[in-house]
Amino acid sequence: MPRRSLRTALAAAAAAAVLLIAGCAGGTSAPDDSASADPGADFVTPGKLTFATGETAYEPYVYNDDPESGEGYEAAVAYAVADLLGFAKEDVVWVRTSFESAIAPGPKNFDLNIQQYTITDERKKAVDFSSPYFEASQTVVAIKGGAADGVTDIAGLKDLKLGAMTGSTSATTIEKAIAPTQQPGLFASNEDARAALEAGQIDGLVLDTPTAYLAANFYIENAYMVGELPAAGVPDQWGILLQKDSPLTDRVSKAVDTLRENGTLAELEETWLSVLTEGVPQLQ
Repeated sequence: MPRRSLRTALAAAAAAAVLLIAGCAGGTSAPDDSASADPGADFVTPGKLTFATGETAYEPYVYNDDPESGEGYEAAVAYAVADLLGFAKEDVVWVRTSFESAIAPGPKNFDLNIQQYTITDERKKAVDFSSPYFEASQTVVAIKGGAADGVTDIAGLKDLKLGAMTGSTSATTIEKAIAPTQQPGLFASNEDARAALEAGQIDGLVLDTPTAYLAANFYIENAYMVGELPAAGVPDQWGILLQKDSPLTDRVSKAVDTLRENGTLAELEETWLSVLTEGVPQLQ
């Protein structure tokens, strides 16, 4: 997802205390023994499954920058996928990558990379993605006392100057879900859009809901979440990233699909991500 710098600037206080899922959803389905039948054939390290996350990983995706603990939404998803691929927790190895280097073409030092990557056709030219393990909604963030204060529905947003990163799902959602009367402000990055909101150049900033929560509560001074928008345009779906034409892609997608179908992904979302949307109005 082209929003990494905003996410990784946020403090670890981003999430409230939540329950831990013992065993990281292990045993939800029979392991896919074929994935590790020939451990030297498809994996970076024979007999091990190498996962990558950010150079610093933040809550609620990874707690205490410790993916090995399995605590946090993406850490828990990773171990649940590993379990279905036939790997015990002790056989999962973690490495760190920057967001940009992992998504660039070329050889990888990991088998799988999980750090909030939005699946896009452009990125698929350089890397593979699993089927989506999460779909983010979009939310409007504004400054208290500004033009958006008091808005309770989409009609109230139409005459506001809204902003988003150019080419993003957020920008498409402004067009499709709100259809504002003013041309939206489009920015090269979420950091630029945030600066525009703080400077009063836009009345509201549209971000995916997890980022909106963290930005409003821990990063943008005097900000709040106006409300969550209905789905519109291109979905903001996150996938596990693999090297282009990886022999593991189909197996990883099958594992993610199984976790979705048996309710494990929904359970993990409730455990680790529900704090992000508590009390956020649904704009109609």
